[in-house]
Amino acid sequence: MPARPPAPLTALLALLAATACAAPAPAPEPGAPGPSATAVGEAPYWVNPDSGAARAAAAHRAAGRTAEAALLDRIASRPVAEWIGPDRPEAEARALTEAATKAGRAALLVLYAIPHRDCGQHSAGGARDGTAYRAWVDAVARGIGGRRATVILEPDAVMHVVVGCTAAQHRAERYALLKAAVDRLKRQPQVTVHLDAGNAGWAAPERLAAPLRQAGIAAADGFAVNVSNFRTTRESVAYGRRLSALVGDKPFVVDTSRNGNGPHLAGDPAESWCNPPGRALGTPPTLRTGDPLVRAHLWIKRPGESDGECGGGPKAGEWFDAYALELARNAR
Repeated sequence: MPARPPAPLTALLALLAATACAAPAPAPEPGAPGPSATAVGEAPYWVNPDSGAARAAAAHRAAGRTAEAALLDRIASRPVAEWIGPDRPEAEARALTEAATKAGRAALLVLYAIPHRDCGQHSAGGARDGTAYRAWVDAVARGIGGRRATVILEPDAVMHVVVGCTAAQHRAERYALLKAAVDRLKRQPQVTVHLDAGNAGWAAPERLAAPLRQAGIAAADGFAVNVSNFRTTRESVAYGRRLSALVGDKPFVVDTSRNGNGPHLAGDPAESWCNPPGRALGTPPTLRTGDPLVRAHLWIKRPGESDGECGGGPKAGEWFDAYALELARNAR
C-alpha cells in the first residue's frame, strides 16, 4: 500500500499562514474541470493549494506546457486525502485541520502507521510497537481537536490479517490497536472514522465481517473500500453493500481516485496494483452517490503519487508525473 511521505511541517505551517482562506489551485485552462462543483458543492473537503499535483501543474504552466498543466488541474482542483506522517502527527493534524476550517471545509485524513505495515512490501514501516502507535493516534486526535475531519483508518490493516500476510503473533495486537484507535478518534466531537475494508478483488465480504468487528467497526462511523485500488465503482459498491449487511448496515465510502478504467488484469500480477498502465481518474469526489449506504466517493489515494518502484515509478508516495498525466488524460 503506497504511503505518502508527509510534507515538512515547516512547509505546512507556512502554507497555513499564507493561505488563511485556502485559495484554490491555479485556475485551470479552458475546458478543464474546476473546483466549484466537486471540491466545494458536492464534497465538502479542503483542497490543498500546495499539493503535489498543484505544484506539478504550476511547473508545467511556467514552462509553457499548458496542455499538461490543464490535465494536472483535474487532480489539483479536487479534494484529495492527506496522509498523516510519523514524525510530528499532532502539529501536522492541527495545521491541516486549521487550514480546512479557515476555508470552511472539513479535512480528509488517512492514518497509516500501524506496526508491521504493508507486510514488508513497498510501504513497509509504521510505528515501532503498539505503545508508540497508541501515542501517535493520541497525538493525531489532539491535533484535530474540535475541528471537522473524516479519517480513513489504516488501509490494508485488517485485510492483511485476513489474507494471512501479517504474522500470526501480531494479529491480536493489531485488532486491539485498531479498536483503540477508533475509540480514541471518536472522542473528538467532529470526527468521523471509516475502517479500511479492502477491495472487491481480495476476499469475499463474509471473510472480513468478524475481523472488522474485532477491529472496532461497531464504534466506527463506517468503512472504506477500494483504497489505493482500481476496482470499478460498481463492483466496489456491490462488495460494500454485501459487507455492510454483515456489520450492522454500516455505511461506507469508495475510493474512486484511479478506478475510471477499472483494474489492469493482464500480465504480471504485480502490475494489477503497482502503477498499472492504462488507468484513469474515476468519479470526482462527491457526497451525491444516489445510494444511502454509500456515504461518499472520495479520492483517498493521491492520484499521481507512486505505488512503489515498479512500472517505471519512483518510491512509494513520491510524485510520478508521467503517471499522473496518464490518469488525467484517460479520464472520461
